This record gives sequence, C-alpha cells and structure tokens, in this order.
Amino acid sequence: MRKSMIVMAVASALSVVPMVVSAAKPELNDKEYFSQPSLDVVVFSNWYNGLFGDSKISGVELIHFGERTATNGDVRLSATPEQWDPIPTFVKREVDEKTHRISATLSYPEHDFTYTISARPIDNGVQITLSTAKPLPASLVGKAGFNMEFLPATYMETAYLADGQAGAFPIYPTGVKEIIGEHEPEPLATGKHLVLAPEVAQKRVSIESENAQLQLYDGRSKAQNGWFVVRGMLPADKTGDILTWRLTAATDEDWLRDPVIGHSQVGYLPQQSKQAIIELDINDSTKHQARLVRVNPDGSSTLVKQAQPESKGQYTRYQYASFDFSDITEPGLYQLSYGQTTTAAFPIAEDALEKAWHPTLDHYFPVQMDHVLVNEAYRVWHGASHLDDALQAPVNHEHFDLYAQGPTTDTQYEPGEHIPGLNVGGWYDAGDYDIRTQTQYRTVRTLVQAWEEFDLKRDTTLVDYERKFVDIHVPDGKPDILQQIEHGTLALLAQYKAVGHAIPGIIVPDISQYTHLGDGLTMTDNLIYDAGMKETESDGTRSGVFDDRWAFTSKSTPLNYGAMAALAAASRALQDYKPALARESRETAINAWAQEADKKPDMFQVGNTTGGGLEEEKLKAAVELLITTKDKQYQKAVNGLLTYIESDFGRNAVLAIRAMPHMDSAYKKRIRNAAKSYQSVLQKATSQNPYGVVITEHGWAGNGTILEMAVTQYYLHSAFPELFDADLIYRSLNYLYGTHPDSDISFVSNVGTVSKKVAYGMNRADYSFISGAIVPGVLILKPDLPENKENWPFLWGENEYVINLGGAYIFAVNAALKLAGR
Repeated sequence: MRKSMIVMAVASALSVVPMVVSAAKPELNDKEYFSQPSLDVVVFSNWYNGLFGDSKISGVELIHFGERTATNGDVRLSATPEQWDPIPTFVKREVDEKTHRISATLSYPEHDFTYTISARPIDNGVQITLSTAKPLPASLVGKAGFNMEFLPATYMETAYLADGQAGAFPIYPTGVKEIIGEHEPEPLATGKHLVLAPEVAQKRVSIESENAQLQLYDGRSKAQNGWFVVRGMLPADKTGDILTWRLTAATDEDWLRDPVIGHSQVGYLPQQSKQAIIELDINDSTKHQARLVRVNPDGSSTLVKQAQPESKGQYTRYQYASFDFSDITEPGLYQLSYGQTTTAAFPIAEDALEKAWHPTLDHYFPVQMDHVLVNEAYRVWHGASHLDDALQAPVNHEHFDLYAQGPTTDTQYEPGEHIPGLNVGGWYDAGDYDIRTQTQYRTVRTLVQAWEEFDLKRDTTLVDYERKFVDIHVPDGKPDILQQIEHGTLALLAQYKAVGHAIPGIIVPDISQYTHLGDGLTMTDNLIYDAGMKETESDGTRSGVFDDRWAFTSKSTPLNYGAMAALAAASRALQDYKPALARESRETAINAWAQEADKKPDMFQVGNTTGGGLEEEKLKAAVELLITTKDKQYQKAVNGLLTYIESDFGRNAVLAIRAMPHMDSAYKKRIRNAAKSYQSVLQKATSQNPYGVVITEHGWAGNGTILEMAVTQYYLHSAFPELFDADLIYRSLNYLYGTHPDSDISFVSNVGTVSKKVAYGMNRADYSFISGAIVPGVLILKPDLPENKENWPFLWGENEYVINLGGAYIFAVNAALKLAGR
C-alpha cells in the first residue's frame, strides 16, 4: 500500500512538473570541464585532501542548476566511506580536446590495482567508463566499487525510482550502519537504472549502468556527515572497460542563475564607502538598473538612487558589476534590488556596527571554554569537560589530526602517565574539542591587543573558577574580555608549570572519540585513567576507562616563542585584574626566553601544531617582551630580525609597528620605507577580484586572512595615515557581512539581517549555529566554483568555526568603530 502511494505521488508530480530537457551535449570548455546551461560535469579537477582523505571535493562532480550536488565519483573500498577510509593514489589526468574526453588514472598501490576513469559527453550528461589493464585483485573482490555521492540537503524529501520501483529519500537515516568487516549496510534501493528526484526538474539525475547493479545507500547511518551514495561493484576476472555509467540530468538551455547582490547584512556607517557587488551568470546579457530604496514605517518604499551598475568583468565562473551608493548618508532602513532580486533590509546608521561584536564575546567565546560548565538560561551548552586531562602521548607516534610525538617525551613523564595540572583554561579549538596551543596563543594575543587599543569593558558573562561554572547573559562585574584572556592564559601557563615548556596540544587518542558530537563532557569520564583498574572499576577519582586525552609534548622552539609572547602580552592586560597571574605570566615568559637564548633551537615540526617559522615566532616573543619589560635585550632582538621583517612586511607589519615606540629612529625609518614599498604589493593583492580583498584559493576558505589583513590595515593606517587609508577595514567587514561571492549571507552567525544558521560547530549534527562565531567562508573550488553551503554544515573548509577568528573579528569591528569616531 505504501509503495503504491509513493508511485502515485511520483506519477502525479511528473504529470505537473515539466520535463526540462535541452537534448544537448555539454561542451568541453577551456577550463577543462564539461558544461552546458544548467549543468557542469567536473572530472578530477579537485583532489582528495591529504589530511583527512575525503573532503567531498574530488572525482567526478556535478554542478546542477548552479549548485554542486554530487561529488567523489571514484573507486572506493566500502559502500559508505568516511573521511579517514582508504583513498586511491592519483597518477595522472589527461584532457583530449580532439575526442572531447577527460580521463584520470589512479591506483591502490597496496593492492597493485591501477585503473582509469574516463568521461565523454552525451546528451545532458556524460558517459563514465572505468577501465583496467589487469583484473581486479582478489583482495578487492567484493570490496571495490565505483561510488558517486549525492548531497543529502539537496535530495531529502524527494523521491527516487530504481528500475521503476519508487522510494523516498529520508530526512534522517535508519537501519544498520556499515562497519567494515562486520556489517554491510542495507541499500535503500537496487537496480540498473536509478532516477533521483524524478518529480523535481532542477534536481533530477538519471544513472544507467550497462554492467553491474546499482545500489543506493544512505551514508549518514555511518557518520552524520555522510552523503547518499550510488555504488556499482567492480567485477572480478575482467579487463578493459569493466564498468560503464550513463549519467544524465534534467537541463534547461534558457536557465540563468539568479543575480546575487553582495552587500552588508549589518548595514553601513553614514560616512563609509558603500558598494554593492552584483554577481551574475556568465551568460546573463540583461542590463538592469540597480536600485536603492528607503523602507518607510508604513511598509512603502522610496526610491533613493538608481543607476546602471559598473562592469567589473569576470571572476571565477561569474561576471560582476558594482553599484556605488556611498553618497547616500541619511540614516534609515534600506533595500537594494537588481532585476527580480531584492535584498533583505539593512540600516545606514551611526550605530550600525556598535553591537556587531557583542555576540562573539558574549556567546561564542564562553561556549568554547573548556574545563568549565557553560550555562545559558535553561540550556547547558556543555559540562565541565576533560577534567581528567591529560596522559603523556606515546613516543614516535603520528596522530591523525596533525599532532605527533617525537622520539622522546621531552618531559619527566613516561608514555601513558598522567600529567597533572593540564585540566584548566583553554578553548575548544574549533568544531572539535582539542586544545591546540597555536590557536590558544594567537587568540590570547589578539584579545590583548583589542583590550589595549579599545578598552573594552563589556560585561555580560559570569565566570566562577571555584565552581567551574560559566553563565551566559549574567554579568559579574568583571570585563568579559579580561576573563577570556585569563582563560587562555591559564591553559598556556599550565603547560610551563607541568612540563617546563609549551606543548603542541591536547587531543583525544582515537577517531571514535574525535568524531564525538555533542556535550564535550561526555568525551571522557572525567576520571584519571589508571591502568591497574578494570574498565568497569572506579574510585571516584580514577577509573580503568582508557579515554583520557593525550598531551603531545615534543619541544618546539617556535611554539615556545609563540606561547611566551602570549604570556608576556597577557601579563600587561591582567596586571590590575589578576596581579598574581600577571606576574607569573611575565616571569614565565622572561625565563622561557632566557632558556631558548642559551641553546640550539628545537625544530620538531609537524603540521600546524608546532608553531610557525622560527623567525616569525621569535619576533612575536621579542616584541611582546619589549613592550612588557622595555628591556634592551629584546630591542636588540627586534633589530636583529629587521631583515626578516622587511622580507615579508605584510605578515610582520603589526608587530613591527607595535615595536616602533620602543625602537630608535633608524629602525623607524626602515619600517616606514618597508611600509611604503608594501603599498604596491597590497594594491595588487586586493585588485584580483571585484571585492577588493584577498580571497585565498586553498582547501580552507579565507575569512581568517581577510580579518588578519583588516587588523594589519588598522596599524598601517594608524602609523602611516599618509600612506594607507582605512577603507580596507570596512571592505573586509563588508565581505564578512555579505559582500562576497556565491551568496549575500553574513558569515558571522547571528550578526546581520540574514546570517549563517547552519555551520560546523560542536552542534553541527543539529544543523544549527553558535551565536557570534565566524565560518571560514567562500571556498574557491577548482577550477572556478565559489561555494559556501548554508544547507550542509559538514564541509569544514567552508563552515567550521575556529576560535582565533573570534579574536580577530572583535578587533576588526572595534578598529572600524574607533576610526569612525565611535
């Protein structure tokens, strides 16, 4: 009965939804992918992320009606692979313009299996062929299949047909999950012809297999970030072309992507520059006028400005135009429109930015605090987590999340031994829960700079260390920013007190804990592990449960410099608030400097957990200690790093300028000359796209870089106003607030009229957000797709909150306010 109802529903839908078919073959374009209006097929333009294996940006991919809806078309060794499961080794990619074919050769060398995936255009799609010169090895028979993954957010609440049998994509997974070697997942459907979303023209995809049966799986049963997977098993004892799929999609030859009007969802100060950037389909030849209207109290609107936007040419896959309305300064509520597209309302007001940083300090920072219970009204965000920190990590061990322990512990503790005193302070690094020292010290230093520059005394949060209790929205008479500086400082200082130097960080030992979603309290039992106890034993302080986090403790001189810099800076901010803590921080930093000065640097470096470059981190320590102590030894150290400062002035400008009041005239002259030379570098860097900021094109989107450059611009403008204006600060904030590619959403959750509501925080499994947190932003996927998905939180390179962005954001907003005279 249920199946017949679904069949009837699908048939009914198909009778009223027109089949949108253009019967055209996609063309192989100059960017080396197949393209036709409303459909692009990308073939191995992107490669798996080497860190986690699977970032959902590789293999054969579909961009359907402007949205990337399918990825990872490749051979995998399980039905629903997760991000650490085996991936093939890339061998080569070839594009044959004569035959209009793209092919990629890959291998699983440990199984001696090499294969080639080829794609050629057919009507409204591609034919995918998998070929191999040798039969599938016995070790892969029954394991290797060609998978293609489809975005759940696109297909939830739609139907599918498998050889004519109907079903519906669930909004939530059920059934047995795949456990490799133990449980096989149960497919949603099987057949040689699958049609996804047959009733929805802009989602409909058809897959026909010439060889093997197709299975449709729900990968979310195995992991919340799983996708729907279509899989065809590879046959044994065959060579040549062993698998062929015809992959087609509904298309519309007249389709044009709707314009996006990039603008600030937060609004604008009357005196600042105001420019909307309009993102248009590359084939859009219409020439509308942009309009700005004032919204009146009765709901009517008044036209304020209308003009033809100025063309800005092509960037990525779109064309752009700008609409400048800087001349509009009257306070009020406004909307922008272009053609049929109208933005949400936004203010022009003297206080437009006044509260923009409040959610980040009021909410995001408290939520990320480790080792304390965090309460908000009726809600507990998390309990007092990780009070059993931490066990000494084993030697010669490489962790899966960029941590590693060298050949010695560099401490007085044996591998597996509890290191007391590390269960205090610190923030959850990002969407995960580790204490990454580089992030901690970077955040502390930025918060100190914000305190010293802007005197931020806002108080909305109660912090009680005796009770290990934090209460959001409850003031306690203490500046919140100082309490956050204290929290980060406690974690850094604890490392020196426990082992005598900064450590890379603290993190859970295995993936089963690392993938934890929910209350950080439940990652461990909060009882110190005792190897002499059974797993079911506990005495209230210790237990036999091996779940304590590991402390990675290998010495790194760059890391040590970075941590001592933060302690030196924190000592200034805390000197009136917590004098004893300030004194201990200052003395620890001075002693750590002295220890590093007398020995050869320890250069143990792994990933992004052991500090930056030696000179980079030493400069941080020298400048912060110079400002703190005025001691000439640090002045000498800064002078000794002048050549390094000049070699990468953009990166070093903030430190170089902050040191200037404590340096001689010769130093100041060289810094000014370096700044003058940097003008042209900055101009070129910010002229590569219509937005006037640097948009990075790596595996992690670039909001962090944009905020860093805004902070740098504040110091450059303050020191050299005749060389640098303040406009980049406002452009940077406008970018975060919606003046960016792909959409016009604010990347700061709960800041602006329309902001990120689905992000990669600790609550990502709930498709939710943390107020005041900042996501990485728009990822530029090769060759030309700007993307930030609001309907899918699990793409960390686009949507993962990271604590240090919070500090840089608080600084940038207050810099803009100060320069505006607020």
